[in-house]
Amino acid sequence: MMHRTGAVGRRSPGLVLASLGLLLAALSAGCAGKRVLVPPRLDLEPYGAVGLVTFTVENAKGNLHEFATERFAEEVLAGQSGIEVLELGNVDSLVRRVGETAFGPAAAQALGQERDLPAVFVGHLKVSNVKPSGGIIGLSVPFVQATVTVDLMVRLMSTRSGGTLWRASASASEKVGSVALIGGIPEFSAKDPNDAYGQLVNRLVWTVTQDLRPTWRKQ
Repeated sequence: MMHRTGAVGRRSPGLVLASLGLLLAALSAGCAGKRVLVPPRLDLEPYGAVGLVTFTVENAKGNLHEFATERFAEEVLAGQSGIEVLELGNVDSLVRRVGETAFGPAAAQALGQERDLPAVFVGHLKVSNVKPSGGIIGLSVPFVQATVTVDLMVRLMSTRSGGTLWRASASASEKVGSVALIGGIPEFSAKDPNDAYGQLVNRLVWTVTQDLRPTWRKQ
């Protein structure tokens, strides 16, 4: 009986080495692409509940600060679990009662005595470099759009000591709509703030809440 010897069932050394190379490359790619979820740098779960005071605003009127406060609350709740955010609204009367011109340590401690909250978020918006791009600009003439620069600073304050537990800031310049210039001061009063200046506010809030969100990182 004759036996035929051929290439069937055999692999050349070059083919074997190539296959091993592809396998190693695939394994390396899998290891390099592995991601792990890293907890937020600022974990609010130990607090259980935190307060949120409506942001204050400088050099502007209207609803910009209220809209930014709402977006901030949404991002905090989206990034954290097992917490409550108690929206306290405007606390100017409390600030005046403790003799401060802006929310500070005394106001934080007074709030702690009135509310069962271990910490409270406070924020401040500053509007500058208003450059109108529509309408006839005068002392009290509305215009459609303007490029503005807005700075946002947010702090988490202890209601026990009045000290600052965490802080973050951001700055952004955007063209916004539905703004009026009244006495030289911009007024944000859009019926749909998200459409008029949502992009600006979203950029600011997204930046200052980075420490409050879990992140994916490659190992």
